[in-house]
Amino acid sequence: MKLKIQKIFMRAIALAWVLTGLGSFVWGEETPSPSKDSLTELSLEELMNVEIVTYSKNPERWFDTPAAVYVITQEDIRRSGVTSIPEALRMAPGVQVARINSNQWAIGIRGFTSRLSRSILVLIDGRSVYSPLFAGVYWEVQDLLLEDIERIEVIRGPGGVIWGSNAVNGVINIITKRAKETQGSLVKLGAGTEERAFSGVRYGGRAGENLHYRVYAKYFAQDAGFHQTGNDFDDWRMGQTGFRTDLDLTQTDALTVQGDFYAQKAGQRTTFGLYSPPFSQTV
Repeated sequence: MKLKIQKIFMRAIALAWVLTGLGSFVWGEETPSPSKDSLTELSLEELMNVEIVTYSKNPERWFDTPAAVYVITQEDIRRSGVTSIPEALRMAPGVQVARINSNQWAIGIRGFTSRLSRSILVLIDGRSVYSPLFAGVYWEVQDLLLEDIERIEVIRGPGGVIWGSNAVNGVINIITKRAKETQGSLVKLGAGTEERAFSGVRYGGRAGENLHYRVYAKYFAQDAGFHQTGNDFDDWRMGQTGFRTDLDLTQTDALTVQGDFYAQKAGQRTTFGLYSPPFSQTV
């Protein structure tokens, strides 16, 4: 009797450890992700052998992963009510998210927060969204349909050896759903005092058994923030459209083609230096 109680107690400790340390799990592509309820049915050995693919780009046991990994799932995003990717990143421990004004964000890991997040490698489906023009990431234009995001993987700590440049303080990988997981239609509309209007539409279909696709479009108009001078200047309007096509070649190989286009109008304030009084001018 005493031994049985000890086994139950050890399983409860292991389950609490996994749920608090990992947040949620990233499973291999061939293994369906279980619900949190199903984790209670796993033995202690099975809990320790859960596979993740976040740190080394290959499936490995969570217990053997030498990194601080956190995963924001689609269910987390849906329940939180966030309307943008930067807002969703507030759920990850160790990630600092600051809103500069109505249309700009500053995001950092381990205390190194900056407008362009130069010390973080940001990926969407494994592709870097780093802008070489100004050496950083423009968070305001990473505006996917949140319903199309499968999970957001966050690695806190240096990852340059595996991930290359910019992964000084961490890696953020935004993974979207496959086209066959977003079949059918989706329409959303809304309005508010700050977000004057926002809308999104998506349609997913297929051509044959192996070719799946989806197209989407979204638009929002956001009110300007409050400035200490009383002048509102940072109102924001943005429209975006895109597509994704997945062709299953074999049981393990697939070809993906995707693209996005956006147009925005964002109010910003710039200060120029002058050689005579008042020595600066803001426009």
